[in-house]
Amino acid sequence: MSIFFNDLAKQLLRSLLIGVTTTTLLHAQEKKSIPSIEKIYVHTDRSCYTLGESLWYKAYSVYAYSNLLFNESNLLYVELVSPDSKIIASNKTRLEEGLGHGDFKLTDSTGVKAGIYQLRAYTNFSRNFGTDFVFKKDIEIIDVFENSASNNNESNKPKPVVNNTVENTQNTFKVQFFPEGGSLINEVESTVAFKAVDANEQPIDLKGKIFDSEGALVALFISQHDGMGKFPFKPIKGKQYRAEATTSNGELIEVMLPNIQETGYLLSFKKINEKEVITIKTNQETLLQEPNAPLTLIGTSRGISYFEGTQPLTETTLSFQLPKNDFPEGITQLTLYGANLKPQSERLIFIEKEHDLELNIITDKKTYEPNEKVTVTVSSKTKTGQVVPASFSLSSTDTNGVKDEKDYGINISSYFLMESDIRGQVHNPSYYFDDSNPNRLDHLDLLLLTQGWRDFIWKTMPQENDSIHYNIEKNFTISGRVKQLLGNKPKANSNVTLAIVNKKGFNIFNTVTNSEGGFKFDDLSFFGETNIFLNSRNEKGNNNGEIIMYSTKKNIPLETDFKKTNFIFNKTTNTIKENIYKKYVMNGIAPENMLDEIEIIGKKKEKGTPSLYGNADNTFIIDDKTQHFTDIYQLIQFSLPGVMAIGGNIGFSRFGGRPAYIMIDGVEWDQADLRGISTDDVAKIEAFKGPSTAIFGSRGANGVIIIYTKDGFVNNKPKKKYHSITKTLDGYYDARYFYSPNPEKLNLDFDNKLTVRNTLYWNPYIHPDETGISQATYYNSKVETTVKVSLEGITATGIPVVLKTHYSIKSN
Repeated sequence: MSIFFNDLAKQLLRSLLIGVTTTTLLHAQEKKSIPSIEKIYVHTDRSCYTLGESLWYKAYSVYAYSNLLFNESNLLYVELVSPDSKIIASNKTRLEEGLGHGDFKLTDSTGVKAGIYQLRAYTNFSRNFGTDFVFKKDIEIIDVFENSASNNNESNKPKPVVNNTVENTQNTFKVQFFPEGGSLINEVESTVAFKAVDANEQPIDLKGKIFDSEGALVALFISQHDGMGKFPFKPIKGKQYRAEATTSNGELIEVMLPNIQETGYLLSFKKINEKEVITIKTNQETLLQEPNAPLTLIGTSRGISYFEGTQPLTETTLSFQLPKNDFPEGITQLTLYGANLKPQSERLIFIEKEHDLELNIITDKKTYEPNEKVTVTVSSKTKTGQVVPASFSLSSTDTNGVKDEKDYGINISSYFLMESDIRGQVHNPSYYFDDSNPNRLDHLDLLLLTQGWRDFIWKTMPQENDSIHYNIEKNFTISGRVKQLLGNKPKANSNVTLAIVNKKGFNIFNTVTNSEGGFKFDDLSFFGETNIFLNSRNEKGNNNGEIIMYSTKKNIPLETDFKKTNFIFNKTTNTIKENIYKKYVMNGIAPENMLDEIEIIGKKKEKGTPSLYGNADNTFIIDDKTQHFTDIYQLIQFSLPGVMAIGGNIGFSRFGGRPAYIMIDGVEWDQADLRGISTDDVAKIEAFKGPSTAIFGSRGANGVIIIYTKDGFVNNKPKKKYHSITKTLDGYYDARYFYSPNPEKLNLDFDNKLTVRNTLYWNPYIHPDETGISQATYYNSKVETTVKVSLEGITATGIPVVLKTHYSIKSN
């Protein structure tokens, strides 16, 4: 639709610039259908770890356009990428209602060394959009016993950076200039922003001067925040401009300002009296060339158009108020189009909303004794006391000597509202979402002026008729076809049975092949190493044809582009390293005495070859103390109770001695061939004769005997059973539970390994009850220190939440 700016509105808008209120000139667009795109955020218990610890995480998957929890993909790939850009660990994390959790062991045995790593997460469907919807976070891993001097060698010192905007390539920093709206135009006053960084892309402060081509000083500038700043500037026709920039240590460089356009249009933004004011600017030459040129302004957020207005421009300046209430919270992209719908200027702005939330996190004390119990209470309500449904994750961590320094790393608010919508890594992203920073929104605007991306993925988003190469994954799929033994003719109407067995139990599924012999078992969910068994039989129950299983391997992982081989740990990290080292020394723990990461297991592992079929009714393991038997029949009768040997057949007395179903090393075996098995080759024998035989279907009607042989000792290999397939698959990562010691219930096996604790507590699922309250309890370590309690999460209405508090551990 077209919205015309009338003369009265223009007069009111001009007045607004000197303090008079105006009316809104744009109206909401009719919402269009939008694709189902997921945006992922991963909250970790910390961002700095020591070798031997574990990284704990909670994943949030939201609808990219509204930040509502999104139950679309169920499979999330979470990967740990090494400093030399290799994937050293990968978890298939199960997502349920947009939430999932897991962990990584940061041990030397998994290939982890000290350095900067990248944690990244994505779904299969998000691969359709390149890396724009891949979550990435830097993780520091330190070796507290490593000589700290090794981190400051010559290879890690800053190196000169060549910048094509800097004339002197020997400088170790660079500065770039960004005209508001995209370009400089002759005789049009505009704002020019700048950003300065050193050779390691870290922000640096500087000041400088702008000179024209005749050497006259025309402007001054000085950085305001993280190497960024801005200054007003009006270029004069026929002149060129250069900047002289000086760092705090006196280093000087010269940079030419961007080229100046003869004609064109600019967008500018200012916040005046809590109103968002947009101004369109041009010069007289443009008006003469294009009198009454219709200009169209479109406002979009995350690829969705919320506003559109068209107006002929008759003067060099036109201002109006942007109705921010019609936009969602976050980054809004304003684009000005000319008569030919060619983009003329673009500006990113941030829309902040006030929410009816009263969220709190408190501890029952501010100071605790070592090993004392802590109770953390989370309140999730509106300002009027109504319950706010939400999902949070909570971590309590030792600050390890870091004082008076706020943690401004990535968090769920900074990522969902800002970082995921601009390119490049943002320095201290959560600084812009800390309400205690009075200038945070002004500084955020500087970030958008300098680092704001002007051609994001939304512009090229695939449409409904475009091909999608990567589908949404709803759990696992096992599929294949059944064909005749000779030739390739399909076997239709064959009964296919799938048995899934792992430490959590077993499940059986049945289906019938279609006219092409095809079969598919969809939406399968299983965890950890899982054994699967496929079998095909005809309508009479006899073995039927050859079963071919299609590959279950997913697409190869995304390419990695992470390189942090030359790194320098910052002052904060070195403080953490020193304090953790002191804790080890205080407790008398040397590097060679550090124990492996704790893993809590439900029951003691059985020695010998592990069972492939769940819990057997009887198990017999052959070892050095087992007596010698003359043949396999004698061994089976001795090792398994209730077994009969009649007429050369082995069976169970409870089934009248009828022949039992025999499998050796996962392959069906004819009883007539049993005599070829030497008792010296057998490692273990199992019997299934109760309800557990259900996983074998009708074949287990008379009981099942499973024989495992010693690797490499079977001389008579079994004949291939074309109608059966046995495979081991890797399911969802079976996440461990975080263990927190309880001094009132000592567990010496575990507690002694946790003498030094840096994460005191981790809980990925903090959910308010019907009163809006949730509590967590744990016990402190015995170290006197300061503990940071961090809560992150998202409400049912899509509002990201970050809360933090601190307490002390001191001895009286």
